[in-house]
Amino acid sequence: MMKKTFVCVAAFFVITLVSTGQSPERFKVVGYYSLNAAMSDVDKSVLKRLTHVNLWFLNPDSVGNFTRDLSGLTRFVAAAHSRDIKVLFSIGGGSKQPQYHYLLKDDKRPMLVQNLVNEVIKYGTDGIDVDLEGSNIDEYYEKFVVELATALRKHGKLITAAIAIYYKDQFTDTALAQYDFVNVMSYDRTGPWRPEKPGQHAAYEHAVEDLEYFGSVRKIPKEKMTLGVPFYGYGYGPELTSPAISMSYGKIVQTFQGAESADQWNMPDGKIIYYNGQPTMEKKTLLAKEKASGIMIWQVLGDASGSKSLLRTIKRVGKK
Repeated sequence: MMKKTFVCVAAFFVITLVSTGQSPERFKVVGYYSLNAAMSDVDKSVLKRLTHVNLWFLNPDSVGNFTRDLSGLTRFVAAAHSRDIKVLFSIGGGSKQPQYHYLLKDDKRPMLVQNLVNEVIKYGTDGIDVDLEGSNIDEYYEKFVVELATALRKHGKLITAAIAIYYKDQFTDTALAQYDFVNVMSYDRTGPWRPEKPGQHAAYEHAVEDLEYFGSVRKIPKEKMTLGVPFYGYGYGPELTSPAISMSYGKIVQTFQGAESADQWNMPDGKIIYYNGQPTMEKKTLLAKEKASGIMIWQVLGDASGSKSLLRTIKRVGKK
């Protein structure tokens, strides 16, 4: 009798999910993907392992207009949608975008919000990812994301964000609450801009700290967070005064046999390059399953192919 009751309850639950349009939450795999690359090609081997694609970067001109013809995205968006993958335009980026200081002000912001929504509708994408960083997270940031979220949701679209612990005091709770989910950038603790501080820029311990802060201190629910991971590394040395370099993970493992199983490599020129290999990526994916709802990748075209692929590792562990 108990078994029969359980089956009936389970069946009712499934029917309810179907009738309300809900589905069990998938483990998110969010990949930042070059807008230029998406305009020219569709990499199906990458798409099949993602749940969301953030196209970097769609930024307005100095007066808030978007004048670039993006009709070349049609094939990419259609291919993604055929695989139930969401496609978002990502705005901002780590490079300086000084126009936002002007465009986020009260008299310009409504036009910017409307222009962004128009781009989403025009090209059939699924929303906007806000990757405003550094000084671009200013006194108008909160108003901007509140108004953008309201405008996007009127059309059933998503709003997400890339956030980092090194900007933690610039994010208000109200701003963070607007997002459908946030991508925690757990990388770049150091880099070529700090050649005097060589070392790992994306350690497992950093990931633990970042999710603990945004989850426990800022109270973001785990289902509204993904853990950001790097598909690249930084190399330093042999002297502290030597210029640092960056290199994609794919290039690292193509150049150095066995590098996929490590997190750092001694290069022939005396530099040491620090990155995330497959064992650490597996650990981070398990952490993301426990403390978040997925993995975010900057950026997917930095991956290796075949058995050395980090994306393949993430997808395999995420399915368990």
